[in-house]
Amino acid sequence: MLISQINKILKSDKNHVWNTKTNILELCIDSRKLNEPANTLFFAIKGKNHDSHQFLDDLYEKGVRNFVVEVSQTVRAKLLEYEKFKECNIFHVKNSIDALQKVVIFHRKQFDKISVIGITGSNGKTIVKEWLSQCFSEFSVVKSPKSYNSQIGVPLSVAQINKKHTIGIFEAGISQVGEMKKLEKIISPNIGVLTNIGSAHDEGFESRAQKLKEKLQLFPECISLFFPKQLLNDFKDIFGGFNKKYKHTILISWDYSWNDSIAQKEMLSFETKKENYNGNIHENWHISVNRNLFPFTENDKTSIENALVCACVMHYFDFSSEKIAEKIKMLKPISMRLEIKQGIFNSYIIDDSYNNDVVGLSMALNLLHNQQQKTEKALILSDILETGLDDQKTLYKSVADIIAQKNITQFIGIGENITKNKDIFKEVFENVKNTINIAFFEDTAGFLREFPLKNFQNQVVLIKGARKFAFEKIVQKMQQKAHGTILEINLDALVHNLNFFRSQINKKTKIMVMVKAFAYGSGSAEVANLLQFHRVDYLAVAYTDEGVELRKNGIKLPIMVMNPSIESFGLLLEYDLEPEIYSFSLLNSFIDFVKNNDKNDNLSKNITSKNKEKTLNTIKIHLKLDTGMKRLGFEENDFENLVAILLKNEKNIIIASIMSHLAGADEAEHNDFSQNQITIFERFSENISKKIGYNPIHHIANSPTIVRFPNAQFDMIRLGIGLYGVEMSGIAQQQLMPISRLKTIISQIKTVQKGETVGYSRKGKMPENGKIATIAIGYADGFSRRFSNGVGEVSINGTLCKVIGNVCMDMTMIDISHLQDVQEGDEVIIFDEKLTISMLAKKINTIPYEILTSVSERVKRVFFTE
Repeated sequence: MLISQINKILKSDKNHVWNTKTNILELCIDSRKLNEPANTLFFAIKGKNHDSHQFLDDLYEKGVRNFVVEVSQTVRAKLLEYEKFKECNIFHVKNSIDALQKVVIFHRKQFDKISVIGITGSNGKTIVKEWLSQCFSEFSVVKSPKSYNSQIGVPLSVAQINKKHTIGIFEAGISQVGEMKKLEKIISPNIGVLTNIGSAHDEGFESRAQKLKEKLQLFPECISLFFPKQLLNDFKDIFGGFNKKYKHTILISWDYSWNDSIAQKEMLSFETKKENYNGNIHENWHISVNRNLFPFTENDKTSIENALVCACVMHYFDFSSEKIAEKIKMLKPISMRLEIKQGIFNSYIIDDSYNNDVVGLSMALNLLHNQQQKTEKALILSDILETGLDDQKTLYKSVADIIAQKNITQFIGIGENITKNKDIFKEVFENVKNTINIAFFEDTAGFLREFPLKNFQNQVVLIKGARKFAFEKIVQKMQQKAHGTILEINLDALVHNLNFFRSQINKKTKIMVMVKAFAYGSGSAEVANLLQFHRVDYLAVAYTDEGVELRKNGIKLPIMVMNPSIESFGLLLEYDLEPEIYSFSLLNSFIDFVKNNDKNDNLSKNITSKNKEKTLNTIKIHLKLDTGMKRLGFEENDFENLVAILLKNEKNIIIASIMSHLAGADEAEHNDFSQNQITIFERFSENISKKIGYNPIHHIANSPTIVRFPNAQFDMIRLGIGLYGVEMSGIAQQQLMPISRLKTIISQIKTVQKGETVGYSRKGKMPENGKIATIAIGYADGFSRRFSNGVGEVSINGTLCKVIGNVCMDMTMIDISHLQDVQEGDEVIIFDEKLTISMLAKKINTIPYEILTSVSERVKRVFFTE
């Protein structure tokens, strides 16, 4: 799309068009995710928790020259201030999201001849979309990446359409009335799929009926609409009204049942009849299904129904019964997430071993590029299938160009097609600044047989392959071995929680995040890397060695060390860490060390005095005040002595922040005490600032304080357990998402007779004849011994099972007498979003902090993001 066309779409007398002939190849909303900067149109969006206008300078330096910005005097002044922006195309709009949608609506109209399938529903949208794209692999398919189904995700998805595509498959998600009309204009589907109507986002609608009416607004221009027959039974009047208003749309409901009479057949059998329905044709397909056809059990009703939707759509596109049967047999559960795992040879693995398309590759490469734990990055990539392209050279030239921009240091291509085109990769990679080591193999077996995995030492490795290449074998070989207990960390939920707390504070208030104690058990380096990507202002750790480890893993954010020791002062300076100082002895010792250390000559800082700007050889410290916690910190009667020392040594140290800690911020009974602490802190910290002649950052608010005491935000808040999904006051718990899921497996199942004892000290006794399971977790993993003898419960397939006997060091026994169809190797949930950390804490009379931080480092962490 040319800039001249965009200028007509976003016409305004405030637009500044420098080059009308610029061809826009990519639309972007995130300054950290650029592929082709010179041909990118960046939409600066001002949201509740962020404002991307502040990154315009950064985008310019990266090569972006085309901007959509929201009209404001501040933005206009900023753009006019710099001469460089005069050589850019700048479009001024009232709302950047509306502008993005208008541009994509225009783009969609240029491709009105292709078949576009629009999918909505409460559940199953993404799976149906992914499976349909597999079923239509002979076509050139464009689809929503992952679950891009929002007011922003949908236009970014539809913007991918180009003239090579023959089928588009896009999903649309809504959470309130009024959203679907906008998405319908963008997708403009001519074939509709409604998966179901369930409880998701019920809070945004008065009733399920209202939600259905809103979702149906995606389909007014559709030739046909597919939906479950049960919906027709439940909402006959609503479908009747839709059918009457949109008479051109054929309603096709589907249903299924198991039919023993065709058990020996190898294909689907369709019975189709047409009947009048409110004056229009209503197709009702009765589908008989061979049990052996589906790669799912009869109990997996959800997968069966999603597969049947795909069968219906393929039938509509005149696929033969044999072809439909062949496609259905190939369907498998799809991982909709990118998993980050610890690998052998001190590596990290980004596991995307079941998905491979060009758009998904770009998304995964962005995740790889933003991992700072290791400086070297590697990519293992299979042939890219399901593109519908005959021109392989064009495809792999495009792929090589995308890879070349992401600072990859090692590239492995696996597959016949990618190997045939290896010269294209060599030619493209020769023109990049860094050296890229490359190798090609025709199949996965050849790679595993010939390539030394130690070549991935100290690297982050993205493993991305089409399902047929079985890249899970590579993941299994490279993944750090551990027993079956895993702590899964949902990075998307962590970002959600971060953004919630951002929405609760003033825009100018900084955020310090606690990543002490292994990031509350969640994994310090990985969590810190995500926080750095999302531009928090500070990190805090308990001890110096934690900060050193973060620095070694590529973390460049300022880091405060809460419990520095005299022995660690050298490491503080070497790794640019900032100590919390809470006593005269620690203060004097640190000052003496700084004075006697030559390294401080290289650490000049600028500070602004009331009267003049001065450059000093200084080291930053954080001053801890005790306002009532009675744990650590200077008290008000220390004021004179403290200020005297600070002024005497102002050439050696600078106060980065003044802080205190509330003793009972999460409990209403301590409100008066907390408010008194806030008052003391405000007075004490202001007096210090006045005396030293400059204003450090002031902060006292922890996670519960953010919610309960908005007046205590000062210059920065300290976000701790709230980030990890626990809101201790309980006020905002519903707004947070649990970020972690601790699971293990059943190691062995035994039949035990009534009266027999179980475990150490024979503490467990079977009340009746039954079965027990030994699970692969014990107190050395963080499952407390206090859960012994029926106190603790775990979940198997949604059913709670009590601990029997004592929890052992490495394993625990549970009573499964009341369960059926349980097998060795089955998954066991210790805690998740249903069996919550708070519930476990209450069982053993402790707090969620202990449950989280007790999860041993020997438990394997798997981080995932969509």
